[in-house]
Amino acid sequence: QVQLVESGGGLVQAGGSLRLSCAASGRTYAMGWFRQAPGKEREFVAVIRGGGYTYYANSVKDRFTISSDNAKNTVYLQMNSLKPADTAVYYCAADRADSGAYYNAARAYEYWGRGTQVTVSS
Repeated sequence: QVQLVESGGGLVQAGGSLRLSCAASGRTYAMGWFRQAPGKEREFVAVIRGGGYTYYANSVKDRFTISSDNAKNTVYLQMNSLKPADTAVYYCAADRADSGAYYNAARAYEYWGRGTQVTVSS
């Protein structure tokens, strides 16, 4: 069993930046972020997988950067040029196996954090 603990959410003005962190209690193959806005489905944001490969949703590409510190089993999400549309609860997700082409599917991830709120004001 792997536990995930997120931190770093908050309130920021449009155009600002935030950095989210997610610490895992054990080793994983992939760690990533999903988000869920009120009344909407949970959606993929970004993932970093074994070998350091990264994938992003089109909506955040060129604004968000995912990185990891393998020694600390921690993943980070640097969010720049934030928009009100980025407002959501952000969830850290982790998987111990290679999900292949399903890296952007929530069902592919075994472990989830409790979420951290990100609010971007206009």
